[in-house]
Amino acid sequence: MLWSLIVLAVVMLAPFVIVALNALKSPAQYASDGPLALPSDITFQGIIDFWDRVDFGQKLLNSFVVSGSVAVLAVVVSVLNAYALGIGRVRGRLWILIAFLVANTLPQEAMVYPLYFLAKETGLYDTQLSVIIIFTIIQAAFGTYLLSSTYAGFPRELLEAARFDGANKWQTLVRIVVPVSRPTLGVLFVFSFIWTWNEFFLPLVLLISNDTQTVPVALGVLQGQRLMDATMTSASALLGVIPAIAFSLIFQRTLTRGITAGAVK
Repeated sequence: MLWSLIVLAVVMLAPFVIVALNALKSPAQYASDGPLALPSDITFQGIIDFWDRVDFGQKLLNSFVVSGSVAVLAVVVSVLNAYALGIGRVRGRLWILIAFLVANTLPQEAMVYPLYFLAKETGLYDTQLSVIIIFTIIQAAFGTYLLSSTYAGFPRELLEAARFDGANKWQTLVRIVVPVSRPTLGVLFVFSFIWTWNEFFLPLVLLISNDTQTVPVALGVLQGQRLMDATMTSASALLGVIPAIAFSLIFQRTLTRGITAGAVK
């Protein structure tokens, strides 16, 4: 069992290690020794050149603003929707959930032209606000479907106790439902952030200015122009994945609590 876990870890980490090693090589060393050789002379020139060429600091800030805003707004909207559907038991609840589920299955290619047209008509084209609104709706559709099933089994004793204590629906949501479901909301926040961070197609269509582009768009556009050598390409891949990994590690405890929240009452 232990050896199988070690082998699995090595297989999963090998691509990241190879990319990191190649990012620390010079183009000449990469050409002479190949991609699998250890760097004999560590250099950060490839990382520095890539950072300066794409203004990576600005792209990093754009991605954090977009992903963070979407994650927060998606959780808020999902909680409000799921509270009405899962606990409020509104009419047509099943069909509403089916509509949310179908919305999650639509490919982005089918939505790109209507979204592009709406962004143009509303004056939001080439603004981060357009991407934030679109992905908030997309992530909230999944979050609503997830939380509705969770809130449908919410302990009715807690709700009745809050009602007898004089709490209205808003107070019940803020003081009872949200604190109890905090682990699940934490998982939804982390997933929404990472999924939005990795989005490429819709931001590529809606964000055309250099000042508004996110990290995946900047990487894809620059690589498509064939302006980078192998070491700079490795540097771009390394810098592109490090923030998502760091975010996952920072919120690892949140993910663990959310996954195991329902294991023990």
